Amino acid sequence: MSIKNIAKQVGVSPATVSRVLNNPEYHCQQAGLREKIWKVAMEQNYVVNEAARNLKKGMSDNKAQYINVLMTRTNQSQPDPFFEELLRVIESEIHVNACILSKVWHQSIFSNDKKCKYADLDHVIEQMYQEVEGKSDGLIIIGKCNKEALKKIKKRFKNVVSVNRNSTNYEVDEVVCDGSKIAAIAVEHLISLGHKNIAYVGACHNESRYRGYLDTLKKHDIDLDPEYIIETKQTEAEGFECMQKFLQSDECPTGIYCANDITAIGMLKCLNRYKNRYYMPSIISSDDIEQAQNTQPMLTTVRLPKEEMGKLALYLLLDRMKGGHKSVIKAEMEATLMERNSCSNVEMSSWTDYYI
Repeated sequence: MSIKNIAKQVGVSPATVSRVLNNPEYHCQQAGLREKIWKVAMEQNYVVNEAARNLKKGMSDNKAQYINVLMTRTNQSQPDPFFEELLRVIESEIHVNACILSKVWHQSIFSNDKKCKYADLDHVIEQMYQEVEGKSDGLIIIGKCNKEALKKIKKRFKNVVSVNRNSTNYEVDEVVCDGSKIAAIAVEHLISLGHKNIAYVGACHNESRYRGYLDTLKKHDIDLDPEYIIETKQTEAEGFECMQKFLQSDECPTGIYCANDITAIGMLKCLNRYKNRYYMPSIISSDDIEQAQNTQPMLTTVRLPKEEMGKLALYLLLDRMKGGHKSVIKAEMEATLMERNSCSNVEMSSWTDYYI
């Protein structure tokens, strides 16, 4: 299967197919086109012409290797933009490294400790394995994964690497951007602006960002108000609902840390709808998805280096697959504060309107 054949099957130009496969930041004008192109490429086991590449390098031809991806924090009906953007990076890296992307699973059950406790994990994992039997040289797990589930996955799939905000504690190779440090950067920024009534919106159970939020408040001797903690599944809709609750509350937080950008965007949309000029909280989140720069005010967030995380994850996986290392490797990436307009000093605010 060549790029020309994929293009013919999808109904686009070969140039469009090439851009999608090679560039994670390429945006298709037609909704769903990128996913359609990758679907056909996976179905046909597409791989770049490695034989030609090796000929130029004076190398012998090698058999292409099959890589699978497991998305644990999202499902296809409720995608998370950060993990989808990270997936794009990994897809392109698999292509550039002349490997075959065999399968992408969306299994949100693996990130839910309660569901994992009662689910037949062995059956779920076995079904996954049978889908790709003979085409499973390596597995990349994107997102948080239940400890017991991860142990079972590691037994069935060889060569596993995790990309995550929550460490696996050396269960498998991993590329991590520490969630507790991410939260600390965000909450410290709010505190530097004079905020003490700081809310947390996001996942709480066994979640490093929640721990980072609590630890930072404690570090600064700021009392924790249980009313300021709202546990969500971290979607735009739930962010909207959370802001509605704050708007109806007698005592609202002046600063809000959202565990991810899409939740914060939902909160900004709520503020835009109601245009309550008497309540203008400072909102900060984490991830720095593409939409974060298209809000008004622009969203202050903590950037995770998803491109570097995706590339390093595949590098570690390929190195383990060829026997380059045997010990478990943990590579930690640094997060960066992106100061924009959604946060201001507690005593003054330049916000006059909300618009997404």
